[in-house]
Formats: sequence, C-alpha cells, structure tokens
Amino acid sequence: MKHYLAAPFLLALLACAPPLQRCIHQAAPDLPVLNRLIAETQGNLKRGYAYADVVVERPIWVDCSNWRAKSGHDGGSGRCMGLAPTMMRKPVAVDLTAEAAKLASMQTRRAALEAQAQPAIAQCQAQFPK
Repeated sequence: MKHYLAAPFLLALLACAPPLQRCIHQAAPDLPVLNRLIAETQGNLKRGYAYADVVVERPIWVDCSNWRAKSGHDGGSGRCMGLAPTMMRKPVAVDLTAEAAKLASMQTRRAALEAQAQPAIAQCQAQFPK
C-alpha cells in the first residue's frame, strides 16, 4: 500500500490536534502506525485473506476539443474516451501462519514501545491536563 500518500494529510491533521495529542505523538510516533498495522493484520486473520491496493485504468470521458481543433476535425462535442488510473482494493491470499507470527511480533513490539514511552506520555499528561 502507498502509506506515504497519506503522510501530508496526517501531518496537517496533527497540526490541528490539541497540544496533549501532539505531545503524545512526539513521545511515541510509532505507536499509531503499529496499532493500525496490528488492526489490519487482525482483520486479515479474521477474513482469511488480505487486501492489496492495485492501480487499474478506467475509461472516462475527457475534453479533447483542443486536440480536435488542432487536427482539423469539425463537429462533435469535443469529448472522447480516455483512461484514468484508479486505485482499487483487491483480495489476495496470505499465509495465515506467517500473519499470526507477524501479529505476535507486532504485539510484542507495541508492548515494548508503550513501556518505553510511558514516562514521556505521563509527562505530556502532566504538562497538558485535560
């Protein structure tokens, strides 16, 4: 998946976040990502398959009146068929044993990150009480 495409949106959203949330994100920036990946892996195990994002070309109507005028074509609406790339989710098979091992590994990592970040999160909560 193209997670980097969401980065500008997430950064803009974070800029609007309350000070407590910004502080916690700075203290433990990997936790939200890890939590999302854990939820995705749990979904894969529950379904028995995963999703992959693929780009497909879809036909669309485009304005080609400028092209028609330059090439000497007369009449018509100036619209023609073109192709546009579109992102689609496609079900894909996964090795469920490997997914379960990946999930266990991520859960262990999350526990370690939470323990490591807990003092900083407590400091954020003291600095920015609700």
